[in-house]
Amino acid sequence: MESAPGVWEIVQAGAAELLAPGRYRLTRLLRGQRGTEGAMGNPAPAGARVVVLDDSLASLPIAEADLELPWNWRIGPASRPVSDETYVAQALTPEGVGLRPFSVAHVDQPWRRPRTPGDLTIRWARRSRALAADNWGAVEVPLAEELEAYEVEILDGAAVKRILSTATTSALYAAAPQTADWGAPLGPGDNLTIRIFQLSALVGRGAPKTVTLTF
Repeated sequence: MESAPGVWEIVQAGAAELLAPGRYRLTRLLRGQRGTEGAMGNPAPAGARVVVLDDSLASLPIAEADLELPWNWRIGPASRPVSDETYVAQALTPEGVGLRPFSVAHVDQPWRRPRTPGDLTIRWARRSRALAADNWGAVEVPLAEELEAYEVEILDGAAVKRILSTATTSALYAAAPQTADWGAPLGPGDNLTIRIFQLSALVGRGAPKTVTLTF
């Protein structure tokens, strides 16, 4: 479902009721599937375009080397030449959205652990694009990236105060940089908004996870 121009959310239906030939009522919707929760409209826009994801869809022959390069397409019936008036022109720049790492999950809240102002370890859980990640019996989901790497933005409103880099599902925001950023280490009653990205060697930053930490 297209929630904004060029922004697509993948939705599954738990039940489909046939109302008339070619007409269904979909209920028990599962929204934001396959890492598309950032595209969710609340509510979903009226009149949004919907594409059924089935075997009739054809994949475009786009290689990794083609990402971010503009393509000019002619689209029309295969039975006619591309110069035929029934063909339409379409410009497309593939961005590799399907290759972006999913946003992280379960960001740990400082208030859940006894602590005094000082070094802060920010923790989260990694998600995975790999289909094997749906195996609930696995100890950990597959990485699905060449290397494990993350960036954590320390935010002051819309401004980025600092970026922390890490190769694990935690990042240390030490007392000294906290003092440099805020005048003192963060403690009870304070809030801190952060944005976390998992990184891809191919497409860079994945989908962001923005959360406000409460101390």
